[in-house]
Amino acid sequence: MIAHCKPILAIAAACVVSITLAACKGGDSNSPVAAPGAEKSARTKTLEAGAAALQTMPPIGAINAYLDGFHFYNGRMQQQMEAHHYCAILNEEVIQCVIYDGNTKGAKLMGVEYILSEQLFASLPAAEKSLWHSHVHEVKSGQLIAPGIPQAAEHALMKKLIHTYGKTWHTWHTDSHARLPLGVPQLMMGFTADGQSDPQLVQARDRRFDIDSQSKREDRADIDAPAIDPGADAWRQHGTTIQIADPRTK
Repeated sequence: MIAHCKPILAIAAACVVSITLAACKGGDSNSPVAAPGAEKSARTKTLEAGAAALQTMPPIGAINAYLDGFHFYNGRMQQQMEAHHYCAILNEEVIQCVIYDGNTKGAKLMGVEYILSEQLFASLPAAEKSLWHSHVHEVKSGQLIAPGIPQAAEHALMKKLIHTYGKTWHTWHTDSHARLPLGVPQLMMGFTADGQSDPQLVQARDRRFDIDSQSKREDRADIDAPAIDPGADAWRQHGTTIQIADPRTK
């Protein structure tokens, strides 16, 4: 992940950075909700063990990066939550992430995020761009972290991610203590300036991981912030808020 690497996350040996889950140890972040249902039966556990032993899961095995950051509901900035991203690098331009509300075994699958290089993002039509958010502030503020990897490796990773854009949908709203995945998917956004994120939320995350976002901000001062595509962050750049209406509220 040094200067000569290709656009998003070149994990080549020449880059001297390995972003593997084995290295991504951090403070436990438990899910805020308990899904209703009986405990696993002995039969279910046996079936589970057999499947684990006999089935291969290439898409799951491709997940090799862990990012932790924060999202808010598009149009409702006061509704914010921590989001644990487990990501697979499809190629030098595209990353796909599954998002959980924690990083322990009982974490609930909250949604997905797709990440594109700035080159691919620039090729999208204007209407599509309005669904995406930039990562510049998330990186520069120190709020986006890659738990467990060395500081130098994380710094190199952030130099790449600052040039990307994400589209995020949440499908299980456990931040509202929903015990089941009810309602409709919601479009999420990332913060674009100081003063937007809940400082208590960030501080609580920092304590769990034994990190300091402010120190990370200072460490990333040398990372140049690129110009943000005018089509991204539509809620801020154009005052356009896109969200799926929940029919239950009508």
